[in-house]
Amino acid sequence: MQVQTETTKTVVDSSVSVQSKKTKKTFLKKAMSQKALIAMSFPFLIWLFVFKYIPLWGWSIAFQDFKPAKGLFDQEWIGFEHFKFLFADPNFYRVLRNTLGMSTINLVLGFVTAIGLALLLNEIKALKFKKVVQTISYMPHFISWVVAASIVSYALSLDNGIVNIVLLKLGIVDKPILWLGKEKWFWGILGASDVWKNVGWNTIIYLAAITMIDPEQYEAADIDGATRLQRIKYITLPSLKPTIIILLIMNLGYILESGFEAQYLLGNPLNLDYSENLDIYVLKYGISLGNFSLATAAGIFKTVVSFIFLFAANSIAKKFDQPRLF
Repeated sequence: MQVQTETTKTVVDSSVSVQSKKTKKTFLKKAMSQKALIAMSFPFLIWLFVFKYIPLWGWSIAFQDFKPAKGLFDQEWIGFEHFKFLFADPNFYRVLRNTLGMSTINLVLGFVTAIGLALLLNEIKALKFKKVVQTISYMPHFISWVVAASIVSYALSLDNGIVNIVLLKLGIVDKPILWLGKEKWFWGILGASDVWKNVGWNTIIYLAAITMIDPEQYEAADIDGATRLQRIKYITLPSLKPTIIILLIMNLGYILESGFEAQYLLGNPLNLDYSENLDIYVLKYGISLGNFSLATAAGIFKTVVSFIFLFAANSIAKKFDQPRLF
C-alpha cells in the first residue's frame, strides 16, 4: 500500500513538473511573439519604478524625528509617535470627515451625471448638435482650478453673482446669499463645481463603452416595439454594468483623494471647518511648519486606507461574481 502511494505521488509530481514546463514554454512563446509590445512597455516600467517605488524609501521619515540638516541615516527614530499624534488630534478627525464627505459627494455625483449625460448623448440623432454639446461639456475640464475657482466665486458672489441675481429675479430669495460663507453648504458647492468641470470628460469612457454594444440588439428592440427608456433600461445600462463596476472599484481606491486646488482656492475662514481636507492638513500642519515627518505619516495613512478600500471593493465584486480588477 505504501509503495502504491509513493508511486502515485511520483506520477503526480512528474505530471506537475511537465505541466510547469509547458506553461513556461507557452509564456516564452507568447513573450517572443509580443516582443515589440514588451519593448514599448519598458519605458513605462522604468518610470513606474523610478518615480513610484524608489520614493517609498522616504516613508521612513514618518518614523523619525526628521531634521532636514541631518542625513537620512542620522535621524532619531521615534517609532509610531507621529501616528499617535495624528489619531489624538481632533483636527485630524475633522479633516478626515471632510475628506470622506467631499469624496463621497464627488463620487456619487460624478457617476450619476456622467452616466446620465452619456445616455442622453447616445440618444441624440443630430450628429452636429451632439458634437456641439460634447465640445461644450468637455471644455471646462481643460480649465485650471485657479480659473475655475475664480469663475465659481464670481458666480456666487454677494453683489453681482449670477446665482443671486437669478434667485432674486425669480423671487426664490429676498436678499443675496453669501454662499461661500455658509460652511455646511461648501460640500454641495464643491460637488456641483466638480460636476460642471468634469462631467463632459467623465462621459468619454461611457460613450466608448456604448459604441461597443451590438447595434442588432437595438434593432431587435425596435422591432419588438421597445421605447427609448426600455432600450436604455434593458440594453444600454446592462451593457455598461461591467464598465461602471470597474470604474467604481478604481475610484474607491481614491476615496481619500478629494482634491486640493478647489478646496484651497474656494476655502475661507467662514467655511474652514468644512473646506479643510487631508491634503490641506498636510500642507498646513506638516509642510508649512517644517514637520515633514507628520506630513509623511498622514500620507501613509491615506495610502493604507486607499488600499483597504480598493481590495475590499474588489473582493466584494469577486464574491458577487462581478467584473473586478484582479
